Amino acid sequence: MRFSPLVDRIAGEQTGAWRVHAEGMRRREAGHDVIFLTVGDPDQAAPAAVVYATIEALRRNRTGYTPIIGYPQVREAVAARMQRRSGRPCSADNVVLTPGTQGGLFCALNCLAGPGDEVILPEPIYGPYAGVVGASGARMVNVPLRPENGFHPDLGSLARAVTPRTRVIWINTPHNPTGAVFTADEVTGIARLCRERDLWLVSDEVYEDLAFARPHTSAWSLPDMADRTIVASSLSKSHAMAGFRFGWVIGPPTLSRHLFDFLLCMYFGGPAFIQDGALAALGGELPEVGAQRETYRRRALVLTDILEDAPNCRAIPPEGGMFVLLDIRGTGLGAEDFGRQLLLREDVALVPCDGFGPSAAGHLRIALTAPEPRLEEAGRRIVRFARSLM
Repeated sequence: MRFSPLVDRIAGEQTGAWRVHAEGMRRREAGHDVIFLTVGDPDQAAPAAVVYATIEALRRNRTGYTPIIGYPQVREAVAARMQRRSGRPCSADNVVLTPGTQGGLFCALNCLAGPGDEVILPEPIYGPYAGVVGASGARMVNVPLRPENGFHPDLGSLARAVTPRTRVIWINTPHNPTGAVFTADEVTGIARLCRERDLWLVSDEVYEDLAFARPHTSAWSLPDMADRTIVASSLSKSHAMAGFRFGWVIGPPTLSRHLFDFLLCMYFGGPAFIQDGALAALGGELPEVGAQRETYRRRALVLTDILEDAPNCRAIPPEGGMFVLLDIRGTGLGAEDFGRQLLLREDVALVPCDGFGPSAAGHLRIALTAPEPRLEEAGRRIVRFARSLM
């Protein structure tokens, strides 16, 4: 029996990254003390106010169907949050609730681009982006974020990548996997390019609250961009609510109407009890969010300090997010080979980044999603392994 061509378009090339993770799972089941630093899944608890509100909603039997694009009061809360942070008008008509940031990006891109179109993405990319573009039928065009530039965008390279078929420029800041936080001038320059070439600007801002080198600049905050800017975000990282699958897309009201139709085909509204819980996080700035940011900043400093002793390796201090990138090109090994040997000899599981784009070749991504003592132990094991390669 044959399958749709879609199954080939959504199949990513990042298999090496998850082979190491899968092998680590097998080793842990076999009794090995594996330290998993692969997935960006926060190890902290969700804010107490959110947990309480969610439980209370369940006790009130808030388990039925909900409006397709979310309750108006929840969408209004997301809009008020964006307006408060960006200084730009935003209303419930601009907001659609989605199953996480990734779900929002999938829905939005399929309403923006299709067969024959091109989507420009700075690389390295977060792995599942390729499948999202593939599902739309559009062609992904990558522009390198070079290590020697701290993985910051080169506006000239972006401009040269635009063709008559380009429909979207898609950015992610703070950036996964590199930890780069794009400057205000860089985001402004990308927005200017979108206006000049009549393009959509899609911005994944899920790590917005975890920027610590400089303030996060949202694409929504820029003038004359409201009719072509789409922001996807969630509470997954900043509020340790990844399992809630609560996210949103902010864009022009015309996009919201198309997203209604798209979500109607697949997703009959997000759970009421999840939306009630999220309201407790959206009404103000919870102290747990600032604590999360400080935790990841401190963990990044601790780990990069330890990894300074790893010969022929270089840990790249992140400017934001929850990852440290480890450059192992000096060891002579490829990233997947390094990751596999590290797992087998030291029981530390990292993500090889070769499949995330040519600019990430020879790098591994380390998730800062373990308590500091565990993270320090992982760092010592990596140093020991690197020394053994000499």
